Parts: sequence; structure tokens; C-alpha cells
Amino acid sequence: MTEKRISIGNIDPIDFYGVNNTKFNLLRDYFPKLKITARGDEIIIRGEEKDQELLYGKITALIEHYHRYNMLTVANLKRIILEDNTVEAPEDPESVILFGNGGKAIRARTANQRKLVELARTNDLLFATGPAGSGKTYTAIALAVRALRNREVKRIILSRPAVEAGENLGFLPGDLKEKVDPYLQPLYDALSDMIPPKKLEDYLENEIIQIAPLAYMRGRTLNDAFVILDEAQNTTRNQLKMFLTRMGVSAKFVVTGDMSQIDLPHHSDSGLKQAFKILRKIKGIAFVEFDGTDIIRHRLVKDIVHAYEKEQKDTPPAKPGPEK
Repeated sequence: MTEKRISIGNIDPIDFYGVNNTKFNLLRDYFPKLKITARGDEIIIRGEEKDQELLYGKITALIEHYHRYNMLTVANLKRIILEDNTVEAPEDPESVILFGNGGKAIRARTANQRKLVELARTNDLLFATGPAGSGKTYTAIALAVRALRNREVKRIILSRPAVEAGENLGFLPGDLKEKVDPYLQPLYDALSDMIPPKKLEDYLENEIIQIAPLAYMRGRTLNDAFVILDEAQNTTRNQLKMFLTRMGVSAKFVVTGDMSQIDLPHHSDSGLKQAFKILRKIKGIAFVEFDGTDIIRHRLVKDIVHAYEKEQKDTPPAKPGPEK
């Protein structure tokens, strides 16, 4: 076991570690494999060299943040610790999509998130695929909210296919909203980061923001709207075709999904898979493929995704059974 030391310099330890060491203890929680102690202005790290280097880099980033903004909140600490090493420096104004609740900067934090933002300027239909936690849907919703604020569109429409394990909407209790809300909650969560609660409530009540299952898109023409279809890997070919042909005048569509989480009985039925094959050469349609380097959730999420990807690659495809 090796030891590494880093000084926080002239920063007040209470400001950096938190009252009753709240921030310092949080730091420990994120790095359970390391023994981390503080002696005045010095932090001592003991453990495996690879883990030490990672924490050393994070503490350096925390110190730099404090000197730049003269503060370090718990939220700041969590964001910096959970950021991927490829994340762009937070002071870069080009990475900001919009400012959310409390002035929080909603940023394109990885290369593929920035690519999605850039391609949205010149394409009216975008496909964004990748693993859980890569920020594809969150970034798309941020773009939609920005477009609404800038009056580039008159409404936002968010949708998901209601595909689930062993349940059917018709058997769930409550009215339509109560039935579908569990499936659409991730979309509400993203919106809640970007729009004040009262304003979001007004937008939903006045249908400036609409959140609905994919089935309720049929027969509509969506003009002057920013439309996002999430979890599109679970659309059938006909469903995705139906959705794409809803595009009206002055509309922008973003389709997101994760090819590794198809819940349809047969993966080949996925409309998203078909779209990737047949729509790539059409001008005005862009594709962004997120990967593990874009994951910005808890540090374990990236390892979990990689483990599943490796298992999938290492497992030979099942042989078809005898015909009945």
C-alpha cells in the first residue's frame, strides 16, 4: 500500500472539508477502497496507486474550483467527483446549453454530448444512441427547453413507448396520466432541473410541454415543435415510421435509445435498428453514437455497462430451437 499527499494550501479547512467534515466524509464515501485522512491543510491518501491517482486528480480539480469561484458546495463536489475525465473545463462558455433552476449551468459535458448539440444546429432529425447514463436524453431535453425559451418552437413534445416487463397499461390503476407517469418519470426529472416548478406546472397544464406515450402520436402533425422520442429501441418498425412521419413544419425531432436494452420479443423487430440502416444517407438526418466514455453517473455505472457489454460479446448467440 502506497501513500500520496496533497495540500489544500491556504484554503480554510472548514470551507473545504465542510462543517463536521460533511464534504470530506462524502469524498471518503466515493472512494471506499482508499484510506483518506486529513491533517490540517494536508490530505493523506493510502491505497492502490491507480485509485490514488484518480482521487488526487479529483482533489486537484476541487481545489481549482474553490480558487476560481471562492466556494465549494456539496453539489460542486459531487459534480466534480462524478465527472468523466474527458469532461470539458467548466468555465468554457461554449459547453453551456442553458441555465436551469437556481442558475445551474446545464452543459454538454462530453465529446458526444457536444457533438449532439452541434449537429442540432444544422439537422432537423437526430438519432442519439448509447448506454445508460451517457446523457443523450438529458442533453436532448436541454436543447428542447433552450429552443422553447428562444421561441424557436412553440411547444415541446416528449414521448416513450410503453414497453414493460409483464405489465400492461390497461391493467394499471388510475386515469391515463397515472398509468403512464411511471414510464415518463425520467423525462419529468430532467425538466425539473431546467424549469422552475410553477412554470413547469403551467407549461404542462397549457400543453406547451406535452408528455405522452408513443401510441398517442398517431394521426398528429407536429408543427413548430421540438419532439423527443426516448427509449426508441423498444419501438417496432411500424411505430417508429409512424412517429417520424408526424414531423411538421418548423419541427425538430430527436430520437434516443440504447441498443443493448431492447425489451421487444425479437431484437430484429426494433425500429431503431432498422432506422440506423436505411436513413443514414438522407441529408438533414444526423446520428450520434454515445459510448462508455460519455457515462457521467456514479463511477460504478461505467464499470457495470462495460461488464454487461463484455458478457454479451463473450456469449455465443443461442441456437434456434426445433420448428414446431
